[in-house]
Amino acid sequence: MNLTSYNPTQGVVAAGHPKTAEAAQTILQAGGNAFDAVVGAMLASFVVESTLTSAAGGGFLLAHTHHNQNILFDFFTQTPRHKRPTNELNFYPVDVNFGEATQAFYIGLGSMAVPGSLAGAFAVHQQLGRLPLSLVAEPTLQYARNGIKVVPFQSFCINSLLHPILLALPESRQLYAPQGTLVQTGDTLYMRDFANTLEYIIEQGIEEFYQGDIAHQIAQDCQEHGGYLTLEDLASYQVIQRSPLKVNYRGRELLTNPPPSSGGALIAFALKLLEKIDFRDLKFASATHRQILAQVMALTNEARKDGYDAHIYSPDVAEQFLALNHLQTYQNSLTQTVNKWGSTTHVSVMDEEGNAASATTSNGEGSSYVIPGTGIMINNMLGEADLNPAGFHQWHCNQRISSMMAPTILLQQGKPEIVLGSGGSNRIRTVILQVISNLIDFKMSVHDAVEAPRVHWENQVFHIEPPYLPNLEESLQLPTDTDVLFWQEQNMFFGGVHAVQKNTIGEMVGAGDPRRGGAVEDSKP
Repeated sequence: MNLTSYNPTQGVVAAGHPKTAEAAQTILQAGGNAFDAVVGAMLASFVVESTLTSAAGGGFLLAHTHHNQNILFDFFTQTPRHKRPTNELNFYPVDVNFGEATQAFYIGLGSMAVPGSLAGAFAVHQQLGRLPLSLVAEPTLQYARNGIKVVPFQSFCINSLLHPILLALPESRQLYAPQGTLVQTGDTLYMRDFANTLEYIIEQGIEEFYQGDIAHQIAQDCQEHGGYLTLEDLASYQVIQRSPLKVNYRGRELLTNPPPSSGGALIAFALKLLEKIDFRDLKFASATHRQILAQVMALTNEARKDGYDAHIYSPDVAEQFLALNHLQTYQNSLTQTVNKWGSTTHVSVMDEEGNAASATTSNGEGSSYVIPGTGIMINNMLGEADLNPAGFHQWHCNQRISSMMAPTILLQQGKPEIVLGSGGSNRIRTVILQVISNLIDFKMSVHDAVEAPRVHWENQVFHIEPPYLPNLEESLQLPTDTDVLFWQEQNMFFGGVHAVQKNTIGEMVGAGDPRRGGAVEDSKP
């Protein structure tokens, strides 16, 4: 590797794979800042976490700079500018077996939304990075060319969950089953076409992906084989910079993803409910604690239906949703009563200079279509039921798709204290809520806050992770008609929170979520 260490930057990285974290740590050691590191980690994740994310997926990055700038980079997927008759589309279901349940996901060229992840990485680096992008990409190029060993979590995703998608087309089979059978734990996965493509795009500029030969190939294949995407869709894609949603929680300022995405506002609403609870005599995981969380989650879902979802694209929707007169009804209600996998990954980085970055990206389950000669699989966001609540093909044209992703930073006295985010589809908001509460209300270490058992309430079902306190079920008083599901072991269903914290003695420490194979790297001069 040509990365040479001349002025190492101290920092901590928490990510979804040891190699993702290692890439960021290598860049910090070479003198990069948190933004160089997070971009390097994102690029690496396209290789080592390729069943969760992709250069042709979408995501968000929340940045806090040492100059006290707060920027939310929105590079999530965009709906196409035009529709075509559904009988012309290559859009079909595949069944994914989760053991206890089977779920249908829709893939094919007709499931592909306009991708944004690569544009996002380039935009963040151009604005906030300081090392040359060619150096930031070096760990990724090495992983892709030399190969990476398949770890158990990745093997589980490939062989137990996504095999119908990964085996659907010749180009995806070439990536994941080059010898005719899918790669297993311990096998080496190569992405040499992706290495060559990334190197080429770094040399030529991101326009090559959105306007050059690659864009022409995508548009031609979509036109001939049942996709929506056109050259116009690709050429007009823009990374959007937004002001983060801000809310105070127990003396901290929380920054998170604003509308039109939903996750951040729902976390903020739930925290404002929790703020009314006195945690001083509350035992973690007790029946009372679990009841409070169930009620907060149920009330947040109820409030969401009360005008939030219908006005998600209105400019003042967050202000109205979090307004005191709207909150008070639900706060009063709380104080009086006191099988989806989520193919998403996250990276959190903090450095000694006061920079912090929180990035969440996803490729859905993947469309199965790999852009010929590139090793890049395009997303299936138009085939994700969670992202299409009105039904498939009912989306508005040329619009950012709303997401539950919620990269989050908490500031204390204007300085980054906690950086976190999670994968996990519609559980993202409830798991981030719980980890924040664990850190602030229960004063747990970041390691304990991430590993502590979680709960999730939705559709009248309260999911509870082990271990459980004795007699918990008999003691619970839950919202009416709630069924309780006791999970037998901790599971990726409950997200994958990767978090970094500056603790009370000023040390930067991190935690990777074991539910999703998380890892931490510490860069010290």
